[in-house]
Amino acid sequence: MIRFSRQLAALGLGAALAVVSAFSVVLPTPAMAQMKQPGEFPTVQLSAGMFLIKAEVAANEADREQGLMYRTTMPANQGMLFVFEQRAGHCFWMKNTNLPLSIAFLADDGTIVNIEDMAPQTENNHCPRAAVRYALEMNKGWFRDKGIGPGAKISGLQRLQ
Repeated sequence: MIRFSRQLAALGLGAALAVVSAFSVVLPTPAMAQMKQPGEFPTVQLSAGMFLIKAEVAANEADREQGLMYRTTMPANQGMLFVFEQRAGHCFWMKNTNLPLSIAFLADDGTIVNIEDMAPQTENNHCPRAAVRYALEMNKGWFRDKGIGPGAKISGLQRLQ
């Protein structure tokens, strides 16, 4: 009887530890709890020629730092527009970002300076070839598939002012 009780207690303790471990993986950390969810960012309608883009706007430091981290999907014609106060060589990396992305660095008038493809979960820098205030992240290959490259214009940035 004592042996059975000890085995039962050990089994109960093991089950309790398994439940606690499972919840510790599922429950968000305090930093993740403060992150915005898809749909909580403000949006702006942009266009690249005849192609419409619904862009979430990251215009403050916290939103720019979060970006598209931890997301697992993004609709085909949606992206994220990063807005900076000053023109500079704002570089991007893909730490904690699960989606393969393409980033277009934009001049003040919306002209694409350069486009970089970015692999998920990498920490190498992707930088503009000139000082910019805007960067637009889309699903990887979106610009290429639409025939959009450096020199093309993204319209709608004036809606941000």
